[in-house]
Amino acid sequence: MLETKTNAPSAGEIKTGDITVPFALPDIGDEEINAVVECLRSGWLTTGARSLAFERDFAAFLGGGVEAVAVSSCTAALEIALAALGIGPGDEVITTDYTFSATAMSAVHIGAKPVLVDIDPDTFNIDCRKIEQAITSRTKAIIPVHFAGLACDMNAIRAIARRHGLKVVEDAAHSFPATAAGAMIGRATSDATAFSFYATKTITTGEGGMITFADPALAKRARTLRLHGIDRDVFARYHGANASWRYEIVAAGFKANLTDIAAAMGIVQLKRAWSFQKRRAELCKRYDEALARLPVRLPPKAPEGEIHAYHLYAIRLLDDAPIGRDDFIARMAKAGVNCSVHFIPLHLHAYWRETLNVSAAQFPQSHHAFERVVTLPLFSSMTEAMQEHVVRSAEKLLS
Repeated sequence: MLETKTNAPSAGEIKTGDITVPFALPDIGDEEINAVVECLRSGWLTTGARSLAFERDFAAFLGGGVEAVAVSSCTAALEIALAALGIGPGDEVITTDYTFSATAMSAVHIGAKPVLVDIDPDTFNIDCRKIEQAITSRTKAIIPVHFAGLACDMNAIRAIARRHGLKVVEDAAHSFPATAAGAMIGRATSDATAFSFYATKTITTGEGGMITFADPALAKRARTLRLHGIDRDVFARYHGANASWRYEIVAAGFKANLTDIAAAMGIVQLKRAWSFQKRRAELCKRYDEALARLPVRLPPKAPEGEIHAYHLYAIRLLDDAPIGRDDFIARMAKAGVNCSVHFIPLHLHAYWRETLNVSAAQFPQSHHAFERVVTLPLFSSMTEAMQEHVVRSAEKLLS
């Protein structure tokens, strides 16, 4: 870890005033509230007509040509996607060390073994050169993670997958809406793509997720797997001319269906997705301009012609910063600014260290990035006064 420097002049003199800036806030309006109330009054709360509508709307948003399956979380989306693709015990799944635990744990939960590789130091995304070095006879899939909303090099990843006969399941928890290689992430560009609608994400249903597939047969299997392996959706058992109480368990499924309450919110949030993305882009541009002269490394931009989702604004403190990362976050909190760290690499967690026998020496770029990264507040309902307070607080600590 970097040493925490404490010799910054006047660093303890920041005044919070009346402004407190949370790390993230959902952008919820009257339309979302009314949609949820309408659902509550409808008498149907679990998976039903609204969930089906959300799936259709989501697939259409991506541009069509895909099947969307609504689930209870992005974690569930990853697990079900892997299971639907036939990956299980004895198989290996390559992913990045620099991610939230759920990415790798999805492989564990279906009996497979995650294999971790290092990151590209410029983007924090998986290093494609390391992927090929990690492939063995047991490797069956790759899970790239689009860090902060910036797409991985999907052309390179798909080329590796084709050469070795591997499946690709994209962890797109950060990257809605965004593009990779000129196509919307999730639009039939990989075998499956998993999205998150957690409370801090670019659109939210509180908790929730979506899987997209190019293959309708895989989507059908995913719908079976998301609810105990039942051969028909619960809504179909109680509504319509073919309603019947009979069903059959045909697979070892999960309990991961999305409720209509959540979907009601999601339908409205989806309509606002591009306005959210535009607002986040504006906020990130202001951060870039305001922080450019400080001893920090700014987040990378999307390549020309591509769309960045701007889920996170993660800076890196340079070696000549007057204080260390942990001290910076603590003092920002005292100033009323709530920062975070994305991520604590998997090799630093006891479970992964012991289970996979990994250490920092195997992931020098991931470890180096973690020691310096700070994620600043970013959310579409952030006011100019809030952002100004973040910037001024950072300037007082780092100038």
